Amino acid sequence: MTLGFRIVERRRRVSAETIELFRDVPVANVSDVMSRMSAAGPDLRPLHAGGVLAGAAFTVKTRPGDNLMIHKALLMAGPGDVIVVDAGGDLTNALVGELMLSHARAIGTHGVVINGAVRDYGWIRTNSFPVFAAGITHRGPYKDGPGEINVPISIGGMIIEPGDLILGDEDGLVCVPHDDTGRIHALAKSKNEAEAKTLANTLAGKLDPKLWVDDCLRQLGCEGV
Repeated sequence: MTLGFRIVERRRRVSAETIELFRDVPVANVSDVMSRMSAAGPDLRPLHAGGVLAGAAFTVKTRPGDNLMIHKALLMAGPGDVIVVDAGGDLTNALVGELMLSHARAIGTHGVVINGAVRDYGWIRTNSFPVFAAGITHRGPYKDGPGEINVPISIGGMIIEPGDLILGDEDGLVCVPHDDTGRIHALAKSKNEAEAKTLANTLAGKLDPKLWVDDCLRQLGCEGV
């Protein structure tokens, strides 16, 4: 195979059941239990009307400004997939717009992530189909290649393997490695439940944060506590 211009078979994929399990868990809680070390960076933001992104990563790596391999991905991806594109974060050319996103929705994918630019923002922001991108421009793409499909990619230092779990909400994106989904879900759910109890106690006036804050300051050697 030619490195940089190849299509690889995806050999594993998180299950539909796993995808649904994570829909009610905030990305922030998932991030917390992954030691806050995995994130796609603040540049990738949700542009759609609202709603959670959750699905299996169908990865694409393309040169900036070219969407030939994204078109090929649309012919290969299916229900439950999230097409995740590493285009180097370049914003010179939009890689997808209303036509391609409508195609992605029609074939049952759960969303599209573009580490680059998109266009037809008016359509995106009035629809619930999840779209995360680094920017917006009217300038269209080229279709010359090269690029790769179903290879490991990196977005903002976050490694994404084909078939990993991709999650996104108003706080951003996170990737959960395929083999860690069960453990991470249990930890994130427990974290979310603990935070819900803390919030309830706070609203009921039953929680005094001064106790742990002052204790922490004393342990760190702060004077005047």
